[in-house]
Amino acid sequence: MQSLLQAAALAPALLPASIPSPGWSGFDIPLPWGALRIHAYALCILAGIIAGLWLTSVRWAKRGAPEGSVWDIVIWAIPFGIIGGRLYHVFSSPDAYFGPGFDGTGDLSLIPQIQRGGLGIWGAVVLGVVGAWIGCRRSGVKLSAFLDAAAPGLLLAQALGRWGNWFNQELFGGPTTLPWGLQIDPGNPNFPAGVPADTLFHPTFLYESLWNVAGVVILLALDRRFSFRRSRLFWLYAMYYTLGRVWIEAMRIDDAEQVSLFGITTRLNVWTSILVFVLALAAFILLGLKKRTEPDTVYLPGREPVEKDAGAANGAPAAGVTGTPEPSRDTDTVVSDSESRDNLPDNQSGSRPSSAPTEKAQAAPAGAKPGTDAAASGHSGSTASGTAPEAGSK
Repeated sequence: MQSLLQAAALAPALLPASIPSPGWSGFDIPLPWGALRIHAYALCILAGIIAGLWLTSVRWAKRGAPEGSVWDIVIWAIPFGIIGGRLYHVFSSPDAYFGPGFDGTGDLSLIPQIQRGGLGIWGAVVLGVVGAWIGCRRSGVKLSAFLDAAAPGLLLAQALGRWGNWFNQELFGGPTTLPWGLQIDPGNPNFPAGVPADTLFHPTFLYESLWNVAGVVILLALDRRFSFRRSRLFWLYAMYYTLGRVWIEAMRIDDAEQVSLFGITTRLNVWTSILVFVLALAAFILLGLKKRTEPDTVYLPGREPVEKDAGAANGAPAAGVTGTPEPSRDTDTVVSDSESRDNLPDNQSGSRPSSAPTEKAQAAPAGAKPGTDAAASGHSGSTASGTAPEAGSK
């Protein structure tokens, strides 16, 4: 027992007093014409996409969406999101690409090199939603329903993707003496100038990753409790994420566009987070006040699936039944063969059809012999039995 207590007391001293820098950032795949470099940053982004898609597809299926439609949507949303994220990063941190003050001294060839890092979440979300809208229209489903299903998955993807910043040793915060301070290689281009080599920095990538994981749990719990619809869960995601992004962004020391508003100069992403939070809050409240005027379905109006047996109610054959249905017969209108022949006109005289046999028997003179009543009464064309004479007989 005493040895266990001693081990527990020594455990904090055995733990590292900082987060080390990764010594690995990717690997090469040999090819006949050279080598293909697989960057750890790209693997983190890919892992985030896979995890986010998994969670989104599970939630999308539970909402009754058509099978396979999630892939028809994300095939548009993901490329649009990557392009939008890169464009936002380029214009929010333009010095490396256009030079300080857009003086033309930058390197434009760096813009498509996303393996070096740099994807702005706001551009990724905006253009990603545009791509999702295209996919939803083609699949016949509502964009608002898909956004609600995808909101927790977006946070999960961001939580994993942020670890790419750790492998690239980028986007860290200011110096700190906390035991979880982040080590940065002094020879790394991102290491701040004029700072001692043993300086530790705030691991803002870790802060944001943990914040996002907690957000996934919170969004799933709130959605289970309140069953948000009409994109309200998506706007709740936007509020949660921006709330954390404001204080995390303010800790970072990497180069970024500075904007002055209301006498305050801070990073562009901070102002963007505040603006998005306000807009998301307004949208969340307004959608909550608006009454539902349409059924809770993921399908666009007129794109609902047709029930297999829907035509049976209108007299059409049920699903799986082939052939032409047999028409019903009214037994009250069935006429016997003898009555049909009795109503036929006389082929010789062309007279009107004779009466029924019972009527003729009653009209025959009393004492008439069977078989001679027709001749005695002057009637021709039928016999007492109601059988018509043979056609053409002489």
